[in-house]
Amino acid sequence: MSALQQLIQQPGEQFADPQPLPSSRPAVQAFDDSLMPDPLRPWIADIAERMQCPPDFPAIGAMVALASVVGRQCAINPKQRDDWQVVPNLWGAIVGRPGQLKTPALKEAMRPLRRLVADADKQYSEELADYEADAPVRQEQAKVAKAMLQKALKSGGAGESEADALRAMQKGSAPPIHKRYECNDTTIEKLAELLRDNPTGILLFRDELVGWLKSLDRDGREGDRTFYLEAWDGNGAIKHDRIGRGTVTVQGVCVSILGGIQPGPLARYIEDAASGKGGSDGLMQRFQLAVFPDDSGNWRHVDRWPDTEIKNRAYQVYRRLAELKLPVAQGVGVSEDGVPALRFTDSAAGLMADWWPELEAKLRSGLPEVLESHLSKYRSLVPSLALLLHLAESNDAAVGVRSLQKAIIWSEYLESHAMRIYAPATAPGGIAAHLLHARIVAGELGDQFTARDVYRKHWHGLDRQAVAGAVELLSDLDHLYPENIDTGGKPATLFHVNPKVMT
Repeated sequence: MSALQQLIQQPGEQFADPQPLPSSRPAVQAFDDSLMPDPLRPWIADIAERMQCPPDFPAIGAMVALASVVGRQCAINPKQRDDWQVVPNLWGAIVGRPGQLKTPALKEAMRPLRRLVADADKQYSEELADYEADAPVRQEQAKVAKAMLQKALKSGGAGESEADALRAMQKGSAPPIHKRYECNDTTIEKLAELLRDNPTGILLFRDELVGWLKSLDRDGREGDRTFYLEAWDGNGAIKHDRIGRGTVTVQGVCVSILGGIQPGPLARYIEDAASGKGGSDGLMQRFQLAVFPDDSGNWRHVDRWPDTEIKNRAYQVYRRLAELKLPVAQGVGVSEDGVPALRFTDSAAGLMADWWPELEAKLRSGLPEVLESHLSKYRSLVPSLALLLHLAESNDAAVGVRSLQKAIIWSEYLESHAMRIYAPATAPGGIAAHLLHARIVAGELGDQFTARDVYRKHWHGLDRQAVAGAVELLSDLDHLYPENIDTGGKPATLFHVNPKVMT
């Protein structure tokens, strides 16, 4: 009889005390409201207190909304002597359990944007009414101009003045354009039309991002994925040729995306992306402002009106940036496609030159592929955040040190959340160990089992590879005692459950 078999036949106190399992979720940094632009800071704190939700939720919503308002109105050149230009377009995702007020928190943070939407809708309605009222006048003017042109041509005159009048009149007869800031559920063909009429960009808001992500993985939706991948950096160009719609050309596709997602569906999506089953093209990694905060567990009843003064102060920031007027000064350049861009001050450029090599060293340190892909987007994230912070607080012609310092702290905060979000792909053994431990304690595997007994049940998170990592970790922590057994064929391992795990 082996020593293990002898131990198994002994009373439970002969077994070692099982060691605690490591946390299945890496620690994350708590949100510091000093990361927000100064005019928005008290507003975000007010939302979080009234709703008793993590401040991360409204903060991410506010920053993505800010990015969507600025869009292609202004970019930044991260280098001092280079024409590389970054449009501050951002994608954001907040991760939390059902009932954590994800959607209400985002909608509260989007109130300034919704006020811009309401103002734009009102203006469009008024302009459309005027346009329709003037329709008979335009028709008669067209008839007169056309008759004058025909008369001039028949008499042998050049008719240039009449032709010019006709062209000017026809040009002025175009219907008003509806300014759009947000859309929710749209095809890429319709979205392309919206972008054609709104070249600075638009925000796609989805209550539940996982439905949108999964829809892009369906057969026949490859074109949709490509569209959004190109829309992320705000500089892509597209041309859609469709029967009925004709040709729609958009120079500078800029789509911001914002929404919430639950931990379980997100974990499955991350696992599939890492394994190559789907979503492995870096779409998820483009959600640079993705957070998975802790639940403080401390809830208190708050019933008071929002602070109107600080809410209006926040709205004025969005209102001003919606019609951004950059200073006419040396250092404000314009790209080939007409997007003005700021640069860093000399001091900020020095800080950028110090920070950037640290990021590149980290990217070359052997990170898991999915995490490396995510963090590589910080090359544009940090200058984008620095620009947005600068525009929200200042009208100077160059982005200063303070804005860049805050952007770098933002990146450190977001990196800690990325470690948690991508843990299903980067540390699957630890998560699988927790899942397997729960099944063991629930008595679903008895007092002994093989790895095959587990993965054949097709439990979520416990496929063949995950189970292998889970039983190894649980054995190292004295939760399981492995025994090699002779099956007459391929060797197998029987895992005995430490009785103390069940007490």
